[in-house]
Order: sequence, then C-alpha cells, then structure tokens
Amino acid sequence: MQLKDVISLSFGTFFVITSLTSCSTIYSPEIVKQPKIKNIILMIGDGMGPQQVGLLEEYATRAPNSIYKGDNSAIAKLANAGVTGLSLHGPADKLVVDSACSATQLATGLPAGNEMIGLTRAGYKAPTILEKAKSLGKATGLVSDTRLTHATPAAFATHLIHRSMENEIAEQMVRTGVVDVMLSGGLRHFIPKNYRLNEAFTPLEKQLKESEIVPKSKRRDQKNLLFDANKNGYDLAFTKTQMFKTDAKKLLGLFANSAMANGIDTSYRRVSEEPSLRDMTQKAIDILSQNENGFFLMIEGGQIDWAGHNNDAGTLLHEMIKFDNAIEAVFNWAKGREDTLVIVTADHETGGFGFSYSGENLPESEVLSNPAQDIYQPNYNFGDLSILDTLYEQKKSFAEMWHLAKGNKNRPSPLSLVSIVNLHSTIHINEQDAKSILAEQKNEFFKRGHKSLGKKVASKINDFTPFYVYLEERPLNLIGRAMSTKQNIVWSTGTHTHTPVGVFVFGPEHTVKKFNGLHTHVELGKKMQRIFDFNVNNRH
Repeated sequence: MQLKDVISLSFGTFFVITSLTSCSTIYSPEIVKQPKIKNIILMIGDGMGPQQVGLLEEYATRAPNSIYKGDNSAIAKLANAGVTGLSLHGPADKLVVDSACSATQLATGLPAGNEMIGLTRAGYKAPTILEKAKSLGKATGLVSDTRLTHATPAAFATHLIHRSMENEIAEQMVRTGVVDVMLSGGLRHFIPKNYRLNEAFTPLEKQLKESEIVPKSKRRDQKNLLFDANKNGYDLAFTKTQMFKTDAKKLLGLFANSAMANGIDTSYRRVSEEPSLRDMTQKAIDILSQNENGFFLMIEGGQIDWAGHNNDAGTLLHEMIKFDNAIEAVFNWAKGREDTLVIVTADHETGGFGFSYSGENLPESEVLSNPAQDIYQPNYNFGDLSILDTLYEQKKSFAEMWHLAKGNKNRPSPLSLVSIVNLHSTIHINEQDAKSILAEQKNEFFKRGHKSLGKKVASKINDFTPFYVYLEERPLNLIGRAMSTKQNIVWSTGTHTHTPVGVFVFGPEHTVKKFNGLHTHVELGKKMQRIFDFNVNNRH
C-alpha cells in the first residue's frame, strides 16, 4: 500500500488529501508530532549582499589583528548550524529593488512596487507577517539602528504610497498599536513642529531631558505622538538605562533624533546612554518572549546600506560587526529551542562592493621553504590580509570626515580634507586626491525640485556617473575611490544591485529545510506566513 499526503497551506486553511491505491484495508500510520514554531525572528542586514558577508568573515577569521581572534562570525556560526539559501529580491515590474519594496515583499509575501510601504503593486493594503502575528495573539516587535519610520521597519507595520511619508508612518504606528515593542531612532517624527522642552517638565519630558538627544522636529503640525503613545499604553525610553529599567509589555524607545550611532562609534564605544543594536535586540526578546503565544520580531542592521551607498569600506566593516553582535545575541537565545525560527537575510546589496586583484604594487619574488621549487612570484597584487586590519582601524566614517573637514563652510579646502582624512584613516590620500574629490561638473541629470538630483552642479564622477544619484554623497564616494587601490577594493555603484542575497536560517530541522535553495523575497514572505498558519490550524 502506498500513502500520499498532499498538504496545501493558505491563510487560515489546512487541507489533507489522502490517496490510497492497491489496497482494500485502511490503516492509520503512526503520526510523529513536530514541535510548533511559536516565534519568528527575522533579521535584515540592509544592503548586505554575499560580498558584505564575505568581508565580515574574512576579517573575523583572517585579519592578523581580528577582534574575533580567528573565530567565525556569528552569522557564519548560525549558517553552519542551520541551512543557507539565496534569494532574488526584484520588485513586481523592475530589475532593481529599493528597501521599502523589498521589505514589503518579505513582510507580505506579495509582489510590490518600489518605494511603496505595505502595499501591493496595484496600491492595495497587504497584510503583513507582523499584523498576522498580532491577530493570532502573539507579541510583536521592530528594532532598527536607523529610524523607526525608515523604509524597512515601516513596511512591517504601516501602509502608505511612499516611504518618504515618515510623519504619517509614525502616526500609523502609534495609532494602531500593532507593534508592542519599537526600538530605534527617529524622535524627530514624533514631536510637534518647533518643539522645545518646557521648563515645567512633564514626566515624559523629564525622561527626554535625561538623554543626550537634542530634539528637532520634522513634523509640520503640532501633534505630539509621544503623549499619544503613552495614552495608548506604551512606556517610553530615551536612554539605555531607561530601556533596561522598564518592565512594561509595550515599549516605545526612541534613542536619537534621526539615525542612531554608526558602526565605528559603536565599535569604539563613543556612545554612553544610547543602546547598541544588540542591547535593543536583547530587550525586545526579553519583553516579547513573555507572551505564551509567541512573537514576531524584525531586527534591522540598517546602516550597512548607508556605508555601501557612500562606498565607505571601513564603516561597512564596522556596520557588519554591529549587526553580527545582534545576531550573536539572537543565536545564543534561540539555541536549544524547538519553538523558534531565526532568519537572517538582506533586502538587497548596496554598492557593488568587492575585493579585487590589480596591477598596482606588484609582489616581490619569494624563495619558498621547499628548495625544489622555483622562485615564486605571482603576476598581480592579490591584496594583503593586513588590509582587513586597516579597514577596522578607520576611526571616523567618510560622512563625519567630510563634515569635520568643511567646518562651517559649504566645502572644505584640499589641505583640510587631506588633514582630516589622514587623521582618521590609516589609508591616506594626498592633495591631488583631494582636488579630484572636490572637482565639480554640470549635473547632466538635473531635475528641478528633485530630492537628490535638484542641483545643477555636482561632484565629478568619472565613470558610472548615472549610478551616483545622491549628489550630496558623491564626495564620500570619491574618498572611497581615492582609497580603493590601496585597499584592493572596487565599487560599481552608489545605489543598489540585483545581486541575490543570502538566506541563513536556524531552527528545528523540519522547518529550516524549507528555506534551502534559491528563492524570491515574495516566496520567503509566503513561507513565513504559512508557518504561522500551519501552527494555528494544528493547534489541537
């Protein structure tokens, strides 16, 4: 006798069709119960392609002075303990995706359009995995080191036509209350226009006063969403101490006016009362795991993408380390559990980053230990492992270097730029490099009123010019170009690429094996939805 079970899963529906052949006797085979997945933790490295993962692992295991001391990164340990796949992330009708669309597709399992938040390509609201979890009585959380209202976290909890509508995103998050724990930056979208701390502080304002944040609103109205959130049952936190002190089940933590500290400042511990991505991750899990029905948590390492946009390899490494620290916290918590699925992936790759060999500084000849061999001399410069250490030794991001070099002027002088860059990086530039970085040209893509292309003059890019659309960031890209030969690094763009991204999944074997192979982000989104559906329909 042959028994075939075909299982069809959909939102809230579970069918089993049994086909029996060549037998007149029916029997019931022993059913092995599989543990249910109560918790899904989705970790998104924004802009984290395979190249960026490779950079981290090369540094961890092969840099002469690696802080990992030759041990594997947490993402490698998680991947080796689970399964690894790849995913294509293109939008419904284009080749290259933006963060809003990619996150929407992961959140909903439906094709979406670029720069939309929580909508299908046709503009209809699409239920997200976070909203599904909430409807099932689970706890929900969003953690990011960018802004709470930024594209990736927004796509899991709100529904709007464009990612730039951050004020409206903040309102939806507070009004619906669909997210129990929200930890990130972005205070500026929650406070009223022209906001100033009053001398007669309210309890909330006293909390804000204790932080190092200088509030500066981006709203155009007088809505104070902090008060609204408090009325809706949220505890608020503006410092690491306040965050860890609260035992509330609903928590809104806003730890920066805009984005939180970058990876370099985090690595060198230049922040005191701002929690790290790992800190926020641990607090979110502590709160959410108290729900007996389980939880859904999305954690974003969002500034990997920003370093890629800026072609800033040193900052990129530190951002990967910051994200890896959060992965380690999740991996340690999830190990040994049969009720938790951890998925680490990316929305896309940024920058077209990679190490490459070159014709600069060709290697010297070498006599090998084996005397039977001829003199060894490779034809090209394949890059010394010490480069990995020089990337870690960078003390400021390119954005901070540029800000310091220009001071209160619109642009720095060549000498000022050389001085600041060389002070904060072990890879140096010279005055000729600085002059090339400061050179300008007519913006051939000028469009009046455009957010990023609305300037008639821009920094001079000598190749792939159409792909460096963020004109304010072009000087940073050019700093990266000036350093690239000494770093054995190439960059192909200032935007995103279609490069398939890794999918690293850890959890019970019967569940993680579904994520092996090549997928799309739409398929990944559907798989997550089906896992919760399966558990609901097999509750008894």
